[in-house]
Formats: sequence, structure tokens, C-alpha cells
Amino acid sequence: MSATDMFWAAPPVSRTITAAAVLLSVPTWMGLINPYYVVFLRHKLLTLTALPEVWRLVTPFILTGPKFGLLMDPYFLYTYGSQLETGAARFTQPGDFFTYLVFVCFIILMIGGVYLQGVMLLSPLTLALAYTYAQENPNRQLNYFIVTFSAKWLPYSMLAMTFVMASPQEALLQATGLLAAHAYDFVTKIWPEQGGGRKYLVTPQFAQRWFAQPAGTAQQRGAGTAFSARPAAAQNVPQAQAGSGAGGWASGFSGGNWGGRGQGRRLGE
Repeated sequence: MSATDMFWAAPPVSRTITAAAVLLSVPTWMGLINPYYVVFLRHKLLTLTALPEVWRLVTPFILTGPKFGLLMDPYFLYTYGSQLETGAARFTQPGDFFTYLVFVCFIILMIGGVYLQGVMLLSPLTLALAYTYAQENPNRQLNYFIVTFSAKWLPYSMLAMTFVMASPQEALLQATGLLAAHAYDFVTKIWPEQGGGRKYLVTPQFAQRWFAQPAGTAQQRGAGTAFSARPAAAQNVPQAQAGSGAGGWASGFSGGNWGGRGQGRRLGE
């Protein structure tokens, strides 16, 4: 299998954001792009004297750190993202993982970018992915550098590493990813299932259409291979045709109108 085939065989959302991180970060840290133009700066979005630089809503989430970060940030981004996209029980419908990313990035942007005035937000996003991965696989054994531990401790290990190797301020900014991922858990699982509330965050129809696979397409999931079902609109076609009066007898029991069969006749009449 060629590199191109491997790329297109990867989960679509994870491969896209990882490729975007590499394509932006490499020329930036090589000096070809000034980081000033891609980091999050609130005044550049809320300006009234010029056009808002709306790309700053996206680029802070795909700009890695320099040097060692050029290798490790895309690695963690793809590793946890792809495993969630293909193996998480909570992301079974088309577009679920995309909706999760949008929600998590919004919370990180509001708290980490606007409130804490962070300019690079990939680290919080990676921690959010690691936290959700740990929730899905709490007892899986992981090797983090030279230490082996259960996955449930992964996000806190990453926070501790940032605290020691970077600074307490960077660890505080990174912690917004943990808060964002927990907020997603709360509104999609904890509140609806344990609090008896309504599930307000659902995958919109347009996202489902974007990521819907053709009928019969094989999808690699964590528990095996799944095959896409026929779209709902196509499933309703035979039933609608059966209820129109020209189908078989089963149509009378599958939503057709009994009056559509006409008046009954006795044998011999």
C-alpha cells in the first residue's frame, strides 16, 4: 500500500487535522510564515477598523510547538483522534466525532483563548482527546515515555509533564482541554442519563450528510468491521411504493391504507 493509499484509508477527520497541523507548522517554524499571523489574537477578530481575521478561529488549533513539538504534537493528535473516531462507542453515527471536535474547540477558545489569552490551543485540544480516550478505555495499559500506567491517568500525566517541562501557566491553559472534554461528557451523557435532563447537543443533519458512507461501505471500528446501512430516505422508498396500492399484501400491514384495496367481494360474486 502506497503512502497515498494509507492517507486516504485513515479516518477522515483525524487525517485532515493532522495533515493541516503538519502543513501549517513546518513552514511556520522554518521561518516561512510569521507565527503572529496564525496564532489566536482576540483583538484581530473583534476589530472594527479592518476585516476580522477569521482564520484565527482555526489555525491556533493546528499550530504545533517548535522543534520536538513538530513530531510529538501531530503524533498525539492523530493517535488519540483516530482511535476515538473509529473505536469510541459514543461516536457511532456519521459526524459525531466532528461535532465533538467543534464543541470542544469552542469551549477551549472561549476559556483558553478569550479568558486566559492563550495564543496556541493545540495542547488543550490534544489533552481533550486524551481525556475522552481515557474515559473510553480507562483500564488499558499505556506507555508514556518510560512509565506504564492505566489510561485513566493519561490526561493528568500530560498535565504534570507540561507543568514541569513548560510552566504552570501553560499547564493551566492545557487544562482547559480537560474542562472542555468533561463538558461534552456532561451535556451528552451525564446530564441526560443520570440527571434526567434533555440531550441538547446532537449531531446536526448537515454533518451527518457530510460524513455518511455509501451503503455497504466497510468501516473499521474498534469492535470489528461495520457496514453502512442504506440511507433512511432510500429505506422508505419501497414502503411508500407498497402503500400506494400496487404492492403485495404485506403493504397493508406496513403503513398502507386499508381503503386503498377497494371493496371486498364474496366468493362467486
